[in-house]
Amino acid sequence: MLCVSEGKSNRIKKVWRQEDRLYLCSDAGTHRLEPRDSATVRVTYTLEKDFEEREKPGVIHREVFPHWDYTETPEEIRLRMEHLEVVICRDTAAYRYYDGEGRLLLRERDHDSKTLEEFTTYRMLEEGARVEKVATPDGVKDVVREASRIPLGKSCHTRLHLEWGEQEALYGLGQQEEGFGSLRGQTVYLHQANRKIAIPLLVSTLGYGILMDTYSPMIFSDTIYGSYLYTEADPEMDFYFMNGGSLDGVIQKYRMLTGKAALLPRWAYGYIQSQERYETQEEILAVMEEYRNRGIGLDGLVLDWCSWEGDQWGQKTFDSSRFPDPGAMVAELHKFHVHFMLSIWPNMGESTDNYRQFRERKLLLPGCGVYNALSGEARELYWEQIQKGLLGSGLDAWWCDNSEPFTPEWNHAERVEPARMYEEYCQTVWQHLPVEKMNAYGLYHAQTVFEGQRGCDTRRVVNLTRSAYTGQQRYGAILWSGDIDASWDTLRRQVAAGLHFSASGLPFWTVDIGAFFVKRGREWFWKGDYPRATEDLGYRELFVRWYQWGCFLPVFRGHGTDCRRELWHFANDKILFYDALLEANRLRYTLFPYIYSLAGRCWLEDGSMMRLLAFAYPGDREVWGIMDQYLFGDSIMVCPVLEPMYFGRDSESLSGIPETRRVYLPEGNGWYDYWTNAYYQGGQWIDAAAPLDRIPLFVREGSILPRAAYAPSTEELSPELEVLVYTGRDSEFLLYEDHGNGYGYEQGEYRVTALTWKEGQRQFRALERHSYEGLEKSWNISRLTLVGRDGIIREEEPVPPQSSSEAIPESPSTWDEGGET
Repeated sequence: MLCVSEGKSNRIKKVWRQEDRLYLCSDAGTHRLEPRDSATVRVTYTLEKDFEEREKPGVIHREVFPHWDYTETPEEIRLRMEHLEVVICRDTAAYRYYDGEGRLLLRERDHDSKTLEEFTTYRMLEEGARVEKVATPDGVKDVVREASRIPLGKSCHTRLHLEWGEQEALYGLGQQEEGFGSLRGQTVYLHQANRKIAIPLLVSTLGYGILMDTYSPMIFSDTIYGSYLYTEADPEMDFYFMNGGSLDGVIQKYRMLTGKAALLPRWAYGYIQSQERYETQEEILAVMEEYRNRGIGLDGLVLDWCSWEGDQWGQKTFDSSRFPDPGAMVAELHKFHVHFMLSIWPNMGESTDNYRQFRERKLLLPGCGVYNALSGEARELYWEQIQKGLLGSGLDAWWCDNSEPFTPEWNHAERVEPARMYEEYCQTVWQHLPVEKMNAYGLYHAQTVFEGQRGCDTRRVVNLTRSAYTGQQRYGAILWSGDIDASWDTLRRQVAAGLHFSASGLPFWTVDIGAFFVKRGREWFWKGDYPRATEDLGYRELFVRWYQWGCFLPVFRGHGTDCRRELWHFANDKILFYDALLEANRLRYTLFPYIYSLAGRCWLEDGSMMRLLAFAYPGDREVWGIMDQYLFGDSIMVCPVLEPMYFGRDSESLSGIPETRRVYLPEGNGWYDYWTNAYYQGGQWIDAAAPLDRIPLFVREGSILPRAAYAPSTEELSPELEVLVYTGRDSEFLLYEDHGNGYGYEQGEYRVTALTWKEGQRQFRALERHSYEGLEKSWNISRLTLVGRDGIIREEEPVPPQSSSEAIPESPSTWDEGGET
């Protein structure tokens, strides 16, 4: 008969406090608990004698919080802070997490809740390696087909077993393609890919979050195979448990740990037009001129890949035959209030001068032409090349494409399953990157650009990129969802992808409006539904709905291949596609005071622009699975149209489809239709009007919306505002203003005006919460509109606000329904 092999005991034998950390020791391993504030604790668990002391790149708040105590009994150990209590079973070392009122938030499995499996890591030997050049839509990539390896050290697969409750929904973990609702019952593979962004932050409707402090690939599971968080390679288990009190509070805790979100310049929240690809200086200026002649809102134009000469892939210089005077081109764009973004790449062709510089200094990653962004010396050289070859033209923004430079899934003829995709990623990337940092390349690459520009330029950094990781919000990053294909199903899943991403702590996200691939090719990823592209009325309808949704993303950007994306290419003599696009474009600029204030709050209050309904209504279980509606800020509920009403593929006319979409109005407050001002009670489903030129929008009862008169760029907007008050409840809106560029806001160079409505007194007030007199142009409230259950109640012209300190002034600017100020 076989004999059972018993593992080492998890029973906690020794407990002690040292340097404001709590240590728990068992035969199996050692635990360390480090409070970081009154509601956040770092937990590390190791099999070794000592803990790993190397600093990691994502979490930058390293100060230990001293205001806590602990108690012991024979059965358990309790660590208490004001808003969080951790209870550890002495016999099993399983944790339970409670809020400050004793409410259970989460428990670990009651046996072997933390497991570490040691394995050997290796380094690839470049000498003798067989590397193949493979052509992809991301350019020619180096694929290692065969190579020897040597042992490098030891690491661990870690697994944290958890027991999630029935009364919670889970979100976050970055951007996935599947269109998940709540992550309960799912498996999520966290690795970087063209259409995936891995962020190891999980959040719960119970108001807590778990940040795994890993930089390797990771798996979330909540299935019959177990409920756990698994990391591929770490020297020890390392995570943060945060009781935020709400989902918004968790995001604030995440930013406390990993850094504030750097504000983008004002223009970056206007419309940005891109195309695969503009080929000449003349073409770029012609597109700008056409936008201006038509009076369409435009703040940015983007030059996609191949700005370099011939086959000099990734060279950081312009092709002088196509761009004879980049500085003059950018100056002309600026004259018309249009900004310029340029695509740059981390990989360089072997024939380029840039490549040779990296090779000579041994600053390339093994087995490829990608620079080693993990090296400070390599980051400095990369920026030196940018500064020498590109920055002098005066360009405004960077498109750091291919920032997840290893994408083995694109080497297949057919799409592979998620588990195999994960496995191939791990098998590929260790050859080029340290196994414990396989997910972190994009973070280091973003650091290159941010620190480089801030060292020599006062303008805000704009980095449109496709890969992100913990803390990347510090680096002026906009994430986009990759090279997606055009279909109604893709559009539906993209809304969910954006909401999970925004629940992962990074605020600025966008998509290729209309999808990157429109036609159907032989590759598995080139699978759009519209071979005739813009000639197909079905695609035009899809594009309109995509564009309307894009108007309510943090960054509003069109891009793609297979057909032109400038708005006039969607005009039709009979169907008003173009008119509908113009309406959405104008709406973005009209709502700009609201939108820029939301962006300001992302920095000022660690807020989010896109918010799952569960952020505001965690107790309304109806919203837990709703991933096709969301809040844009606090006030506007966006309900994109995600099904065709007029045309199918090949311009097939559809009939009998109502021009409505089903909308849920969450309970807890009333809702106003943005377009008609009609009032609805919350807690019900309705059929909302959704003709071609309208995206259903609802405003929460008790909201204040500032609007501006339309102008074709954010710089040309009039400072005169209309403020709409949606009455029924007390309300407040913080109107944010700053210089629109530069980092003066970090030093207090901004203004915040609190717009408030008191329902009982029927009184509107405007007072400055944070004063700053140095703004060249600031908003002025020229019209106040009250919206009530019976429509518009009254319109007035209130007096401008008075400056004040943080305290409410004795005589702020006031308007009441009686007309007195």
